Amino acid sequence: MSNQFQLLKQKRFLPFFLTQFLGAFNDNLFKTVLITLVAFHASTLGNLDGATMATLLPGLFILPFFLFSATAGQIADKYEKSRIIRLVKVLEIWIMVFAAAGFYLHQLWLLATALFLMGVHSTLFGPVKYAYLPQQLNAQELVGGNGMVEMGSFVAILLGQVLGAWLAIQPDYALLTSVAVIGIAMIGYVSSRQIPVTPALSAALRIQWNPIIETCRNVKLIWAQQPLWLAIVAISWFWFFGATLLAQFPNMAKLVLHGDESVFILMLTVFSVGVGIGSLLCEKLSRNKAMLGLVMIGGIGLSCFTLDIYWVATHLATVSGMQPYDYHQFLSHANHWRLLIDIALIGVFGGFYIVPLYVLIQTLSEPAYRSRVIAANNIMNALFMVVSALFSIALFKLGYSIPQLFLITALVNVLVMGYLCMRQPNYYTTFKAWFRPKDA
Repeated sequence: MSNQFQLLKQKRFLPFFLTQFLGAFNDNLFKTVLITLVAFHASTLGNLDGATMATLLPGLFILPFFLFSATAGQIADKYEKSRIIRLVKVLEIWIMVFAAAGFYLHQLWLLATALFLMGVHSTLFGPVKYAYLPQQLNAQELVGGNGMVEMGSFVAILLGQVLGAWLAIQPDYALLTSVAVIGIAMIGYVSSRQIPVTPALSAALRIQWNPIIETCRNVKLIWAQQPLWLAIVAISWFWFFGATLLAQFPNMAKLVLHGDESVFILMLTVFSVGVGIGSLLCEKLSRNKAMLGLVMIGGIGLSCFTLDIYWVATHLATVSGMQPYDYHQFLSHANHWRLLIDIALIGVFGGFYIVPLYVLIQTLSEPAYRSRVIAANNIMNALFMVVSALFSIALFKLGYSIPQLFLITALVNVLVMGYLCMRQPNYYTTFKAWFRPKDA
């Protein structure tokens, strides 16, 4: 059995895995219920423009990553990590109680505040999440452990979105959602109590509370180590790429593929399962090393299968006069299977791409600064996701279609891969080495 599955039998990994899984699950369940209500039932929450609020609310969740990541990184370096995780889980319980009040009172300001606070929760948890693994896992286990975490995160996101969409359309959504989010938060806290003590690595650190000063300091720190800086840029590009594609899945399902909500859920499911499979395969394919060659393989796959989606979707977009069909009818067309395979393989190669990069920043970072480096990475990720939204809006303003957006994103990805190879030739040399026989 692979080491990564053996980790699920060990106390140093299983409670942490369950805690982060439940946190991601709860995040996405709550966000999906709220955004669905705003998009389709805005009148129950006041005199609001549902479309505008559905666009603004995700930004409210991302905002804390800009405001508090620098502080969160310092806290994760200064204090014992299992205690931080437990306190974050307690915070999650109270946030969900606050959210339950918002659902029952039909007050958007309460729900929006809870969404912002869940962004704070995720901001605090992020640096601990990735700094915990190198302290508890040995070098041979890091790829597998990170693969398990990424797989768990994407499965949790999928399950949270699917359950959230279902809860939002129930007559008793307020009661059902409140019980669900509070219950999941409480289970997450119980799980967090089993996480073993993980000592602070910079206990003498004096926290700089000014986020601008600390962020600039962290940027200088990672800029001084160009391999680390490039790894963070590469990770942030992945979130740009993924955010660009995933944000268009609903409209692609409706406007390009002529499907209903079940087709969108099918696309999201296939993508999430693909990322999970790719993440789990990384340990075997990388030969227990964070090989940058696997990053290049992942990047090539992302472009190839996104280009094929453009080709298939462009053909499908020429068909008009069709009635929306559900996923059963959608699966009866051969070209749709091809498109779903493309989406699944984008997920698989996305897993190949992202897992070695996370291992790289964990191993390149000085242990005493690791959480702050990860916090800087989170700020960059959030920035790239915001730029992704602006990028898509700009292209649509210029008259480009959704398939053309996919085409342009795939071509830009080729340029990014070339940039990585030029700045850090090790990406290319390890890519070539990956294909050599072991005895060569």
